[in-house]
Amino acid sequence: MKVREKVKNILESNPFDKKQEFDKWLEQVLIHVLEEIKEEQEEKLEQKADKIDIKLLIERSDDKFISLQKEMNTRFEAMQKEMNARFEAMQKEINARFEAVNARFEAIEKRFSSLQWMIGVGFTLLAIMMTLSNFIKK
Repeated sequence: MKVREKVKNILESNPFDKKQEFDKWLEQVLIHVLEEIKEEQEEKLEQKADKIDIKLLIERSDDKFISLQKEMNTRFEAMQKEMNARFEAMQKEINARFEAVNARFEAIEKRFSSLQWMIGVGFTLLAIMMTLSNFIKK
């Protein structure tokens, strides 16, 4: 409401009585007008304060969100480093096992190679001995 309308309403609710003194009547009217203006101003201030509180709350929640995001990123990076270290350790262990298996197969291959040569030499000696025994009998 505008001030003029407020004053009109207050004057209508408090008409001037000739029995009253003008000063007292004017004082009452002014007090009523000022009280209504004060109440209206307080309501406006409360609304502004609510808006300011909401803005502050949003800013604080943004700050909290940013700090939580940073904390989450640092935790993720730490976990990533730990996982990388574990993966590298597992990879080294797997490589060591493959090297051991390769060494075993190479040793077995050498044994079979020498065994193959021995069998070949044995059959050759046997064939030579059989041939010599046939020549000696004749």
